[in-house]
Amino acid sequence: MHSTNLLLEEPIRMASILEPSKTSFFPAMTKIVGTLGPKSRSVDTISSCLKAGMSVARFDFSWGDAAYHQETLENLKLAIKSTKKLCAVMLDTVGPELQVVNKSETPISLEENGTVVLTPHQGQEASSTLLPINFDGLAKALTPGATIFVGQYLFTGSETTSVWLEVSEVKGDDVVCIIKNTATLAGSLFTLHCSQIHIDLPTLSDEDKDVIKKWGAPNKIDFLSLSYTRHAEDVRQAREFLSKLGDLSQTQIFAKIENVEGLNHFDEILAEADGIILSRGNLGIDLPPEKVFLFQKSALHKCNMAGKPAVVTRVVDSMTDNLRPTRAEATDVANAVLDGSDAILLGAETLRGLYPVETISTVGRICAEAEKVFNQDLYYKRTVKYVGEPMTHLESIASSAVRAALKVKASVIICFTSSGRAARLIAKYRPSMPVLSVVIPRLKTNQLRWSFTGVFEARQSLIVRGLFPMLADPRHPAESTSATNESVLKVALDHGKASGVIKSHDRVVVCQKVGDSSVVKIIELDD
Repeated sequence: MHSTNLLLEEPIRMASILEPSKTSFFPAMTKIVGTLGPKSRSVDTISSCLKAGMSVARFDFSWGDAAYHQETLENLKLAIKSTKKLCAVMLDTVGPELQVVNKSETPISLEENGTVVLTPHQGQEASSTLLPINFDGLAKALTPGATIFVGQYLFTGSETTSVWLEVSEVKGDDVVCIIKNTATLAGSLFTLHCSQIHIDLPTLSDEDKDVIKKWGAPNKIDFLSLSYTRHAEDVRQAREFLSKLGDLSQTQIFAKIENVEGLNHFDEILAEADGIILSRGNLGIDLPPEKVFLFQKSALHKCNMAGKPAVVTRVVDSMTDNLRPTRAEATDVANAVLDGSDAILLGAETLRGLYPVETISTVGRICAEAEKVFNQDLYYKRTVKYVGEPMTHLESIASSAVRAALKVKASVIICFTSSGRAARLIAKYRPSMPVLSVVIPRLKTNQLRWSFTGVFEARQSLIVRGLFPMLADPRHPAESTSATNESVLKVALDHGKASGVIKSHDRVVVCQKVGDSSVVKIIELDD
């Protein structure tokens, strides 16, 4: 079994490389998270992003205030209405991010072999000899010889817009550094990253909590991206905080792994979180660059086996300013898909990049090509083997549904689910066809008012590879009568036909609960 890690369908026919790619209703099974910002916040641009394949919108609170993000969110809602495409909302916290503060915003030039002092006294002006930072414990955490990286949003690590420093001495609260490369820092805020250093700051800062309470809760965010997650305890504390805000008890927490500390506690963090974001920008600084791919492969494998969504960042940096990615980037996106990513997260590329819509559609096309050669068969066997026996009831139903769909070459799997768990389990086995997850709303009451669950569950499947949600009509809630199921199934099939995923004479695998038992059935469609 020497080829276990190669998740490629063998043998690849050269002919398939020459065939023109077919456009399908779903740009790709892999999902795309787009960060909305200055270049991507008008209703028109967001609508184009949704049509191009963005299914999760990320709001990054390390810049911009709540009012700014609220305006963007209102535009997103209008775009969703006009395009009729669902989109989930992710709030990304700042976390214990070290920042250099440049109040006057004048560009700062740094010369190789010169010295620069990092100081916690933020009242001072930033200059080519002094950089004020937002953390007073830096001197305590560093020793001479340590490496520090300063750049705008850790942009590409481009050697002219970001700088490497080496600590030469620590003087009281100040850190004296030797400049390792000539660079010009432009903008008002730069991220500062120290390799493999423990930063003694809480993962959820007071500012983060404030934003979640005032912006996240009223907007009922679907996902919280927890920056700089270092321990499972970070996730537990965040969850406790969310559950106190009634509206966010269903919000999923995605742990962002950005440094060696998070890496060392990866297994316990994965067990506690709802999903993982592999923040390769920061990790590429904390780890030697040659180790990043290995972390990506093993982390994605662990997420896949746990059936939890995994998101990879920093894939097409060069598209921030260019219409086409580099070959290396295009290959990297495809490899992320073959390694098992659920979603690709775009940051600067959509936030302030010149081509947000083109970036999304380019990434979607690359993902779709990689999905065609993804070795589903090997992946399926590996997952079944990993899960072992005896399987839980749900797991065996989910894996059987996928196996049946592969055997009969079904064009789609339709899964009825109320919590979304069954659909996620089916997606865990990575079927090669789309999974339409029909979320059956449940009626619930808090003694004061009745409300339907389901919207959260539907939107949260928008980050899972291959899952495409549709909300069933809540007019006949909770009666799991066969008549209701039949009518909902008909709606799902019609939806599939209208979108071109299902054609006449196709086979469809349906997974649903009937009474207390779960059933997997295969339907063959007539004309």
